[in-house]
Amino acid sequence: MHVKKGDKVKVISGKDSGKEGTILEAFPKKERVMVEGISMIKKHAKPSQDNPQGGILNQEAAIHVSNVMPIDPKTGEPTRVGYEVRDGKKVRIAKKSGEALDK
Repeated sequence: MHVKKGDKVKVISGKDSGKEGTILEAFPKKERVMVEGISMIKKHAKPSQDNPQGGILNQEAAIHVSNVMPIDPKTGEPTRVGYEVRDGKKVRIAKKSGEALDK
């Protein structure tokens, strides 16, 4: 996948298009990601040890990875991702600026 956990991304399509957030979790087999504050759903929870009150909770739902683009660290705009070998390691680079996305 072109994005990883912890990446800053921008949603490019769907009901939350134009919003930005950080990836909380990535599911490569399902090709989906969970982005902070994006695709919020209401979940009905029974009372439990963790949540003795129960009730309706707001939480993020996974969205398809094709609907997000990583944000270029140099320009702050969404960018496509390329791959290069630098110092013997395969690194993700931003196509707009050539800046490395991996730390």
